[in-house]
Amino acid sequence: MNEKIFAKEEFIGLPVSICHCNDPSWMGKSGIIINETKNMFEIRINNKNKRIGKKNSRFEFEYEGNKIILNGSQIAYRPEDRIKKTR
Repeated sequence: MNEKIFAKEEFIGLPVSICHCNDPSWMGKSGIIINETKNMFEIRINNKNKRIGKKNSRFEFEYEGNKIILNGSQIAYRPEDRIKKTR
């Protein structure tokens, strides 16, 4: 799947891994996205809800059997606005 097409999808409920982050303690962690704002993902990791900023991070999503990597700056929009912005 194309990254631009995927960037328009709903992220809540998708498995995600953090490939890169300015805070090295986040790298390699994975979980399920439970909420999204313009600048943050809330991810369920080991039965705890953690928040991570989108900008300066790179995420690997698993979607329909494919692994897709996106830079957080590409998707740093409100979920309802992301469909229009990622054209």
